Amino acid sequence: MYAIIETGGKQYRVEEGSIIDVERLEGEAGAEVDFEHVLALKKDDKLQVGQPYLTDVKVRGKVLEHGKGKKIVVFKYKAKKNYRRKQGHRQPYTRVLIEQIEA
Repeated sequence: MYAIIETGGKQYRVEEGSIIDVERLEGEAGAEVDFEHVLALKKDDKLQVGQPYLTDVKVRGKVLEHGKGKKIVVFKYKAKKNYRRKQGHRQPYTRVLIEQIEA
């Protein structure tokens, strides 16, 4: 059984016991988190697709940790104009353990 959830403007395919990195969520490490926006659910060779979400399905998870991703370099320049800007960015994320898919 797996579900497709939406959080932070992105979609994730999750199963029970899987660990995913999502956009930063509120809550301390060890806190419970519920994902209400379930787009699809596959259970026993039957696929349920929401329009846009399934109303009777919920995915429960547990926050493992918060962190920052790898640094990316944002470099802007204009040729022949002596304009250069270098900036780094590290996207914050939350690592979540999917514990249960309630259908």
